[in-house]
Amino acid sequence: MRTFFGLLALLMVALAGNAQDKPTPPPASPSSASPSPAQNTEKKISPAKEADIRKLLDLTGTPALMQQTMDSMDKGMKPMMINSLPPGDYRQTLIDLFFEKFHAKLDVQKLLDLAVPIYDKYFSDADIKGLIQFYQTPLGQKTVKALPQITAELTDAGRGMGSTIARQSMLEVIAEHPELEKAMEDAQKQN
Repeated sequence: MRTFFGLLALLMVALAGNAQDKPTPPPASPSSASPSPAQNTEKKISPAKEADIRKLLDLTGTPALMQQTMDSMDKGMKPMMINSLPPGDYRQTLIDLFFEKFHAKLDVQKLLDLAVPIYDKYFSDADIKGLIQFYQTPLGQKTVKALPQITAELTDAGRGMGSTIARQSMLEVIAEHPELEKAMEDAQKQN
């Protein structure tokens, strides 16, 4: 049971990591700040604006991008799960059943439903219409097609840069603090 909770914690970290890879929206202006708990009434989006938001999401390829993100998350989570569970014939079946259940509960349509109020929060109806207009142009469509590749390349480049900087930083820390290197070597000998 302890392994199960540890595995759930790993899954939550993986999900949080995927969320953190996305750009954060700009801070809300004071006039559009979230309502206080006393004012916490769900704002109803007009059907016309909701339809426009859904059209914008389709134009920008958001459903496909969400599916791609989920698939990528699966690829990242499966090895973690395999490494977290003791070996045995059960393991692959457990992982397959988990992902079947996971995807049944977290599908693209549910994610799109979550996106609508978020877009409503940050964009006026005129903003949404302007974005639709842009994404219907050849440049808008070129942008939609290029952004996944651009994002992937930037992610890879950032990982590479981060890995190089991390390696350099660790070498510098060890060079400046040889007592830590000795402590690390002693700890490895004990394991």
